[in-house]
Amino acid sequence: MNNWFKNNGTHLAIIAIFVVICFAYFSPVLQGKTPVQSDVIQSKAMQKEIMDFKEKDGKAPLWTNQMFGGMPAYQIWVPYAYNGATYGIALITKAFPSPVGTVLLLLIGSYFLFIVLKVNPWLAAAGAIAFTFTTYNFVLIASGHSSKALAIGFFAPIIAGIILTMRGKYWYGASLTALFLALEIRTNHVQMTYYLMLSILIFVGIEIYQAYKTKTLPALTKAFGFLAVSVILAVMINASLLWSTAEYAKETNRGKSNLTVAASAGKDTGMTKEYAYQWSQGVGESFTFFIPDLYGGASSVDALVKPESNMYKAVSEVTGGDQNQTIQAIQSLGQQFNMQQYWGDKPFTQGGYYFGAIICFLFIFGLLIVRNPLKWWILSTTVLFILLSYGRHFPLISDLFFNYFPLYNKFRAVESILAVVGLMVPVLAVLAIKEAQEGTTEQKVLIKKLTWSAGIVGGFSLIVALAPTLLFSFKASNHAEIVQALTQALQNNAALAQKVANGLVEDRISIARADAIRSFLFVLVGFGIVWALIKKKMNLQLALGLLSFAILLDMWQVDRRYLNNNNFEVKKDLSDYFQPRDVDNFISADKDPNFRVFDMSINTFSNASTSAFHKTIGGYHAAKLKRFDELIQNQFSKSINQDVLDMLNTKYIITQDQQNGSYKMQRNATACGNAWFVESVQYVKNSDEEMKAISSFDAKKEVIVDESFKGLMNSKILGTGQEGFIKLTNYNPDHLTYEYSTAKDVVAVFSEIYYNKGWKMYIDGVEKPYFRADYVLRAAQLEAGNHKLEFIFHPTSYYVGENISLAGSILLVAGLGFGFYSENKKKKAAKA
Repeated sequence: MNNWFKNNGTHLAIIAIFVVICFAYFSPVLQGKTPVQSDVIQSKAMQKEIMDFKEKDGKAPLWTNQMFGGMPAYQIWVPYAYNGATYGIALITKAFPSPVGTVLLLLIGSYFLFIVLKVNPWLAAAGAIAFTFTTYNFVLIASGHSSKALAIGFFAPIIAGIILTMRGKYWYGASLTALFLALEIRTNHVQMTYYLMLSILIFVGIEIYQAYKTKTLPALTKAFGFLAVSVILAVMINASLLWSTAEYAKETNRGKSNLTVAASAGKDTGMTKEYAYQWSQGVGESFTFFIPDLYGGASSVDALVKPESNMYKAVSEVTGGDQNQTIQAIQSLGQQFNMQQYWGDKPFTQGGYYFGAIICFLFIFGLLIVRNPLKWWILSTTVLFILLSYGRHFPLISDLFFNYFPLYNKFRAVESILAVVGLMVPVLAVLAIKEAQEGTTEQKVLIKKLTWSAGIVGGFSLIVALAPTLLFSFKASNHAEIVQALTQALQNNAALAQKVANGLVEDRISIARADAIRSFLFVLVGFGIVWALIKKKMNLQLALGLLSFAILLDMWQVDRRYLNNNNFEVKKDLSDYFQPRDVDNFISADKDPNFRVFDMSINTFSNASTSAFHKTIGGYHAAKLKRFDELIQNQFSKSINQDVLDMLNTKYIITQDQQNGSYKMQRNATACGNAWFVESVQYVKNSDEEMKAISSFDAKKEVIVDESFKGLMNSKILGTGQEGFIKLTNYNPDHLTYEYSTAKDVVAVFSEIYYNKGWKMYIDGVEKPYFRADYVLRAAQLEAGNHKLEFIFHPTSYYVGENISLAGSILLVAGLGFGFYSENKKKKAAKA
């Protein structure tokens, strides 16, 4: 044991430093505080019903009615208890306070990759800091995109496992690859995993080419065989997650359209190109890789409300110099006219992609000197992914992938592919220092190429600092329209509108100039340290220590713009973030177990706040059911369809008085209830007719049914149902129990969302068929008599998948055990 500590002392010391760095950056967690993350807050509201029943029954339901009328819980919160990776994720997120665990994963995972690349441990630490503190990671944490940040955290160790396997450490490398890939998949951020796999596909192609050239294809084939088993094992471990997600995805707004109108407009499958490309990286914005706020930084007015800003001075002329009024006016201009610091083409942004001035200059240095074959993988991946991040700004490549590459059109915010570039850049930068320190290249050549590299990055920064408008306009693409709208708002005072707009542009220039000077100075610092290392003017450990500190200082300062102590609040305050209004308390007093609320006081279809208290027809989720999404677009976007509100059993409607801000609650007397018998059935040929039919109908008396379900009814023996009743007697989100009585066979409609991938209907314990009605609801023909009816959500994809996950988890533990045993055995044999 003592020998183990002695052999790994440096690694343990570096990990300890990582822990100190994390707690220093996130010092509020030591006071019991937690970050205020908008998406996490929204998620807690989404999970309200799930967690309530989990606490009550000790088992979380797989379905929730808390949002969009009802939806599977797969993408909200599901335990996946038989998946071993679930406990690995919990260890990372629960062992340390949020978000320390996530940042430690990024640090230690990337450090492991650099060690596998046989880099000096202190240089590996510098590379790990550079990757971890890439601003995008901290912007994600600040926003609450926790699963996305976790997924990025497993990028490096997965690549490390693959490299180990290709080096001949088959069992050891393959078992680690399986472990980290299983954890990556379990984060349940398919988009990030997809981008990583795309980069690995490029890596595999380059390795095959290299093996063909060097005639080492047999060894590579063996490595690929082990890696193939790793992939199979990782998929097995996540079988329940992947199976249920894949099944659900086809039914969501990422899937195929049900309406021919959308299909004819080219929107029949996946996302629309316009939606997917909304967050496209501007070509010029790529220079934020080494000049952080070149494009203004986040979509905010924080720098503009300071008295020294030019815009503040211009606006203060209108407000008479009153500080509060000036600040409020600038904030209003930011909201109404988009007059903010950020001037790129994204709808909004919380921060750019900054890889570090020092790291970018060393990346160029790596392109010039690195001989490692990994350089070609890094270069090709970086170039392709940057082009793909441009989206609508570079359709030649983006459209090719969007139209023809499998699954690519399922993802939005194409700029997020730069998360992979955020790893590629520091890896090549570190490899450059590694080769420079090893002395395999003539010192004179190294100094020349180092100077050229610093000159490219530092020189560009200096040009921006001295003549910023030479290359950039600092005006949004719709700047002229903004000035025109502002002129009208200022009662056609064009001179004042132009003065305010000019002040804004001058502020943006000042922000960019300051960061350009900053980047130039950091390039000088980095150049000096590496120059001293190459010239042997400084010993290795001191040089690497100074380099690590300079990189950390560079990244730390920029990250604090997006995630700092102001982002933290006391946990108790956040747990009570959504406070009930009087109308919420009144509605909550209704003991009916299953009705819905329509909250018109908020943007109800993109806000989960109402879900914190009620079952709502709205909510917030990126993957809502396609049919319900189509219902929103066709029945609520232009005007509110009362008939649809009734069929959804919308019992209460919340509004807000625009004059005094008070909330009002209206009870909907025509809500249809939990279930009801209808008098007639109207058949339609397709979904288009079905959508049209529900635009105006009496939901209580008639039901609209696609004729494809005609075989599930016998209209000749149907009664009107007026002489019977049906009522909900027991409510659980994934197990609904009804009692009904009728003298004749009837058609019953249930105000429950139709999803036939797991919902089954039983009458007196015998499974019976049901069908879709009114576009999104369930209906069934019920036999006469007094009966008990149950709807039970028991998806095969989850329950069978969980058994597969358990088997995969057991195999992974065995594989890891044998992998470490075989590696340890090899080390002992080598020493002997």
